[in-house]
Amino acid sequence: MLPTVARGKSLSPSSKQWLARHFDDPYVRQRLSHPAQYRSRSAFKLLEMEDHHHRFLRAPDVRAVVDLGAAPGGWSQVVAGFMGWRGEMGAHARSKRGSEPDAGRWGLSLDAPSRGVVIAVDRLRMAPIPGVHTLQADFLAPETAPMVEAIIRAKANLDGKADVILSDMAANATGNSTRDTQSSLDICHAVWDFTSRHLRTAHSIGRKRGGVLLLKHFEHPELLQFRKFYLNPNFHNVLYIKPDSSRSASREGYWLCIGFKDVTRTS
Repeated sequence: MLPTVARGKSLSPSSKQWLARHFDDPYVRQRLSHPAQYRSRSAFKLLEMEDHHHRFLRAPDVRAVVDLGAAPGGWSQVVAGFMGWRGEMGAHARSKRGSEPDAGRWGLSLDAPSRGVVIAVDRLRMAPIPGVHTLQADFLAPETAPMVEAIIRAKANLDGKADVILSDMAANATGNSTRDTQSSLDICHAVWDFTSRHLRTAHSIGRKRGGVLLLKHFEHPELLQFRKFYLNPNFHNVLYIKPDSSRSASREGYWLCIGFKDVTRTS
């Protein structure tokens, strides 16, 4: 049965159909019932990608993670859990009955000490998350970078750089393919601009898979050109991922960029 709002007479048939599909989505239902109370459905996308692709958030040298465009905070919740912050770890590692099925599935340890720092950056205000520093700011604004660097220096890496940068950002779809493609491309360029300045290199970490960027995009030949000129030359490996938890009708995909080489950026 649909939620009360979906049964209201004021809603159009198309709105009711959208709500019916939304609340019938197994990942939406899982989010609503999950003891972690994730703030977004996309939390399960990050859990799935991290688990299936090198477990890039669980390496012991990952001490600083920056989540760009983080609101409402689902990805930051997941990262805080992996980094041992008990406010999040205890939630998504235990079921309502007290057992720990997710701990086994996601490789979590309830006894893991907290390590490092998670920084969530967004122009929108976010409610606090245990273990996460939230910055209400534009991540490309000149005053934002010094704040991010200062937090990382104080809590994790003396060079002020992140070990992992995440971006699940997407502009609101307009239905105009040209405009929506350009919006996705603009976001990718903005995230790359930040990443090129604030991600630690594999060499500085001492591990070939060190220095990771996870970037959302929408499929289009122009976005493939972006990957060719900006991502492929600068990382040891770039994987395309379409997680099972991503809606099949969506054009969204993710690039998991592993091992930042810090070569000269293509202009």
